[in-house]
Amino acid sequence: MSEPYLTANLPGIGGRIKDQPEDFRVEELPLYKVDGVGEHCWFTIEKNGITTYQALNLLAKALGRRTVDFGYAGLKDARAIIRQQISIEREPSDRIRALTFANLRIVEVTRHRNKLKIGHLAGNRFRVRIRHEDWTKAGGSPDQALANARAVVAILQRTGVPNFFGPQRFGMRKDNHLLGLALLRGQSQAFLDRWLGDPDPEVDHGQVLLARRHYAGGRLDLAAAQWPGHLEQERRVLQMLARSPAQKDRAMHAVDLRLRRLLVCALQAYLFNEVLKRRLAQIANLLPGDLAWKHDNGAVFSVPSDPALLAAEQARCQAHEISPSGPMFGYRMSEPAGDAGEMEKVVLAANALTPESFHHPLAEKVKGGRRAMRFFPSDLTVLRSVDDRGTFIELAFTLPPGSFATVLLAEIMKTDVAVD
Repeated sequence: MSEPYLTANLPGIGGRIKDQPEDFRVEELPLYKVDGVGEHCWFTIEKNGITTYQALNLLAKALGRRTVDFGYAGLKDARAIIRQQISIEREPSDRIRALTFANLRIVEVTRHRNKLKIGHLAGNRFRVRIRHEDWTKAGGSPDQALANARAVVAILQRTGVPNFFGPQRFGMRKDNHLLGLALLRGQSQAFLDRWLGDPDPEVDHGQVLLARRHYAGGRLDLAAAQWPGHLEQERRVLQMLARSPAQKDRAMHAVDLRLRRLLVCALQAYLFNEVLKRRLAQIANLLPGDLAWKHDNGAVFSVPSDPALLAAEQARCQAHEISPSGPMFGYRMSEPAGDAGEMEKVVLAANALTPESFHHPLAEKVKGGRRAMRFFPSDLTVLRSVDDRGTFIELAFTLPPGSFATVLLAEIMKTDVAVD
């Protein structure tokens, strides 16, 4: 699910990331300082090779708590070394410090009055190493690869990086948005067939592949028995369908609300990407009627059509103060006027949706919002270095919350960046 490149006229350096977790490091940057006192224990974890959900499961089992008791600012990949903050109410700090795991360690422990919530972070700091089996294929030499990478970075620092949602948002099977689409359209059969069936040996393996094949063949009882026990909701819904195959709408309501929300979020991401593709060549330019995004506080405002006023706002856009915004569709989303608004309506209609489609009981009534069409990495450096595994290009940069490092890396590498 690769997106077009803004710097398509410049060569990429190819290569690979995440050969080892050490090649991809991420550190969350806190949004505010904690008090040091309070009912909530806040602690920084460093995890290696596990997802945030897997880390929460480890912590929950060790403390005898539920995963929903923990607070976190964002979900992080598995194949990386990542530092992020976690919070838990009514746990002694010493008990947290004493926790030990093979692939997770407690780095720092403090306290605060409130629970850590999704989005409560200032950004993420990345350090990424790009490796290549043969650097002569990446422009002739490591030095040429470094020059090519820096040429791409120079363009992106001037125009901004397209704020595409990365492939992580769409799941291992790259179909989360299609599940979200079926959900909003009320297509229970299509949803269940894709979620529980549609076997693909490229991404499905072992028991999951067998279970999907049983479902696709109509053997619901065998599919329910084959589905791995740790995937509780799929197993639960399959058992329900095996007992009452006609109760598909009831089975849809049995799907966990968090998953339903995630799938609709993936659909929003897909639709945003589709609009951004149409604006890609002009992401540094405002259109009359645009809803401009203020990078300092995330507010949006309507861009005037008067030529003099439009020119003044375009100057702010060139100064990186504001950017065009794109749709995170919902039933109460603010809509731009003019050509920008028409572009968004075309994308929504092409998917047989309206704003009211998001006022859906299974989706918990998604209001929608806006998202900047570009982002600007800060503290960005590109270096060539070497270790015992060979020469590599290393990038270090900070991104705002919600922007994807893989989008920046894809512009530099011009390959489908490997993700979890």
